[in-house]
Amino acid sequence: MRILQDLREDIRTVFAKDPAARSLPEVLTCYPGLHALWTHRIAHWLWRHKRTFAARAFSHLSRFFTGIEIHPGARIGRRVFIDHGMGVVIGETTEIGDDVLIYKGVVLGGTSLEKKKRHPTIGNHVVLGTGTTVLGPVTIGDSVRIGAGSVVIDSVPAGSTVVGVPGRVVQNGMRMETDLNHGTLPDPVVQAIQDLRKEIEQIRRKIDAHEGKAAGDGSPQDP
Repeated sequence: MRILQDLREDIRTVFAKDPAARSLPEVLTCYPGLHALWTHRIAHWLWRHKRTFAARAFSHLSRFFTGIEIHPGARIGRRVFIDHGMGVVIGETTEIGDDVLIYKGVVLGGTSLEKKKRHPTIGNHVVLGTGTTVLGPVTIGDSVRIGAGSVVIDSVPAGSTVVGVPGRVVQNGMRMETDLNHGTLPDPVVQAIQDLRKEIEQIRRKIDAHEGKAAGDGSPQDP
């Protein structure tokens, strides 16, 4: 049956993406991210069949037990893993692709009160670091990595790495590991300061060279 196949796939995803997973009983009972996704499928089915109150009630019950809030209207792909998950919020018109990794505190939120597409579209193989916030109907391309605490308000091209507030692309088109090694991620602010210091040093060297040349020519110098 397709349902059993999906359940097995979800369990295999947990073992594949969390090295702390050690046994099947542990995964079945101690992974709220898994429980939230399973209950979301039921809530989403109710939502699509116009049973909106039942869908919202079911998702609210799931939020109470897991700490993860997923609107029943959101569309979520296969092999998605929510690690830990407390504080994750996924809005109504959010679309999430396959093989996405979502860490604690991620918010996929809206920026409009109009009844239209107002939440993000997340591609395949995306990693959303702890505390990431993605706002509005932006598109996050395939294989994007977003560093912890980043706030993304613009679309991001595939294969990019994004950090900061607001989020800035610091690497583009580079293949990276599934997880984010935050200790090696570039800091755009620090990089900008370093670039500015280099420019200042270049200007100082030019001024020193000009003053030295003027002194050699016997030109008068300012006191």
